[in-house]
This record gives sequence, structure tokens and C-alpha cells, in this order.
Amino acid sequence: MTHATAVELADGLRTGRLDPVALAEEVYERIAAHGDSAIYIEQTRARAMTEAAASRLRLQAGNPASALDGVPVAWKDLFDLKGRVTTAGSVVTQSDAPAMQDASVVATARRAGMTTTGTVNMTEFAYSGIGLNPHYGTPRNVHSPKGQQRSPGGSSSSCGVVVSAGIVPLSVGSDTGGSVRIPASFNGVVGYKTSWGRYPVAGVYRLSQSLDTIGPLAHTVADCALFDAVLRGLEASDAQPADNGSLTFVIPNQVFFDTLSPAVAANFDATVARIEAAGARVQPLKLPELQEIMDLTEIHGFLAGAEALVNHKDRIYGSDVVRMDSRVVRRILVGDSMSALDVLVLQQARVRLMAATAAKIGNAIVLCPTTATTAMEIAPLEADEDAFFRHNGLTLRNTSLGNFLDWCGVSIPNGTDADGMPTGFLMSAPSGQDRALLAAALGCEEIIRG
Repeated sequence: MTHATAVELADGLRTGRLDPVALAEEVYERIAAHGDSAIYIEQTRARAMTEAAASRLRLQAGNPASALDGVPVAWKDLFDLKGRVTTAGSVVTQSDAPAMQDASVVATARRAGMTTTGTVNMTEFAYSGIGLNPHYGTPRNVHSPKGQQRSPGGSSSSCGVVVSAGIVPLSVGSDTGGSVRIPASFNGVVGYKTSWGRYPVAGVYRLSQSLDTIGPLAHTVADCALFDAVLRGLEASDAQPADNGSLTFVIPNQVFFDTLSPAVAANFDATVARIEAAGARVQPLKLPELQEIMDLTEIHGFLAGAEALVNHKDRIYGSDVVRMDSRVVRRILVGDSMSALDVLVLQQARVRLMAATAAKIGNAIVLCPTTATTAMEIAPLEADEDAFFRHNGLTLRNTSLGNFLDWCGVSIPNGTDADGMPTGFLMSAPSGQDRALLAAALGCEEIIRG
């Protein structure tokens, strides 16, 4: 059942039309048929078949562990899996000790009966929005025009590709500056960035203690909402599709709409028109706080950069640095010029601006394009590091503002450009309003897709 949704698979498993062992076997057949060795860093076939066999017994007995019992899932390779080394997309980690236990969310998914198919590729140490990896290869964006290789998005690059390619219906990534929503946008799938702290992060390789969040990528919002429910121990999602006539959306007049590609701008405008025609209220909103964040980071640096340097200082200042991606090293070293004053200014401003923007937004949902452009060609970025950083900054802009403010967000495909590359439509809400956000996304998904 290539490209079947997680909800469809779950229904087939519950009714006995599908078998979890056969589903697991089909995943590995699809991996081989797809032929891109850069998607998975490690396939955990033995584990998957053991988990699928246990799921078969539960389902045959009419005693499923959860609504997603038997559904295959892939994990970004910064989630610990018991008995293996967590690479975080790097080769300098290969001598680290194997994980003593699964990451907390992996363990929850295991208890829920989901089948872990392996760990998938990513930007080294999760520090880029483009998704290149010189160590394990860069996964192919399946929407790329013939003869081209376009960016898969980062840092959860393979999380977007593995779903878009129809290999698994669900993957799980991390999002510090857009690393779930950007791959979702570039690969034409749905990506859900949670509010900070919605899931435990024990056993997850950290980039930024302040900004790291966890989120699923899937074919539909319903898949993401069901996975969210399962991770929180619920039998079904507590977010029900909102009626369009009850929804209020706001479109900020700052930053988000600078330097958009024509297709991104046109698809966004057309999507907003469809939402309005369906009865929702769409209003402009002045949010000068967005420009203030841009100005703060220009003066004081990136909060994630300082925290990344703390997390990787022994490698950055040691012999391992020569074996790391030079682009990642360059980004981490930006933190070297930041002072304690810079970090404190950013931390205090973040608290203030989170409160200020939440008060202005209220119960509305914020709309903007997920990314300013569609996925770009990789070859020019590999040839010119300065070009890479220009594209990386623009790619991360819209999503990273949401991370600074701890907005939860859902990216939904809303069209393509002339080359067939997907565009993404980002819905966001203030911290902690995940249920309302998912309800709005469930209610509007078909309209957004057009």
C-alpha cells in the first residue's frame, strides 16, 4: 500500500485486512526498490520484524496496544535506539557508546505497538535548513525535475523524503529552526512542529536546549494528530476538525513576505482566497516584534548558535573538527563571538516577545508561507559556500521566527511551482495552543491543498 496514510493503515490493521508483518516486509522492499542509499543511516530490520510479529499477535487477539499498533515509523538519527550508536548525522559520533535504552518518545511508540524501521539521514548535528550531508550522502528529493537534484530540506532531510517516497507513512524529526516544517514543505508532505515540552526529549541528541522540539511528518494532518495522541497516551486525537466559519486567521505584515519566489507568493494568495471563500475570517495583523527578532539576532547572534557551541565545544576546538561538515562548523563557530551579555539579552527578549505576540494573536491562527522559495538545486550550493549560507538563511527565516517565539506550527502542501516543486502553507499558534492549531489544520487541510 504505497503512499497509504497512517490512518488508512491503522484501519486496515484493526479490521484484519492488513498484516503488520507483511507491512514491515513491504517497507524494506520499497527501500530496495527506491534505490537511494542516503535515506536510511541504519535499517533496523530485525527489530522491526520482532515488533511486527508481536503486533500481529495483539491484533489477532483483538487487543491492540494503541490506534497505531503495527504501523511502521522511521526516526531521525538523533533519537536513541537501544543497542546502537546515535550518529546525529555525523561520523565523529561513531565511536560513542551505544544507547542503553530507547529515547523516551521511541519507547512510547514501541509500547504503542509501532514498528521501528530504522534511523534516517539528517544534516550533521541538525544544524542547517538545506539538508546536505557529506558523510552519508544527501537524500534525493523525489519531486526533482529530471537531471536535477533539489534540496530535501533540513535538518530532518530524510524524514521528509521517506514519507514523500511512500516508504513509511510516518517519520519523526526534530525542529529547532524549521527542521520539521522545511522538509515537509520541500517534499510536499505535512509537518507538525510542537510547542516546546509537549513531548519529553530524554534520549534525543540536542542542538539547542531552549529551542529543540519534536514533531512528526506524514501524508496528512490526521496522521500527525493521531500520532500526537498516541505519544500522549490517548486512544484518539483530542483535536477535532474545526468549522471554517468559526476560525480567525491573521497575516502579519512584517518579514514573512520579503523575497518570496513568485510561485510561493501566488500559491499563498490563492490559498488564502480559498480559505476566505469557505467562510473563515482572515485579517492583517501588525507584528513589529518579528522585525525586532531579526534585528536582535543581527546584533547579538543566534540563541541556538551559542547553545550548539556549548554542546559541541570539545569537538569544535579539538581534532574531530576536520572530520565535520565545514558548513556546520562555520555555523557553530558563530557562537564563539557571542558574549554572556548577548545570550542574556536574547533570552530576556524571547520571554518578552513570546508574551507580546501571544497577546496580539489571541485565539487566531497565524498564516504565512512555510519557506520563501521551493527546493533549490543542490549543485550550486555545494560549489559555493557563501551561496549555501544565503539560501540557508532565507530558507530558515519564516520557521525560525516561530521557534524563537515557541509557536507550534503545521506545514501543509498548497501547490507547486512550474518545475513541479511543492510549496508549503504554514499555520502557527502561540505556545501551548497545539490542540487548537491541529483542529484548525484538520478543518482546512482540503481547502489548503486546493
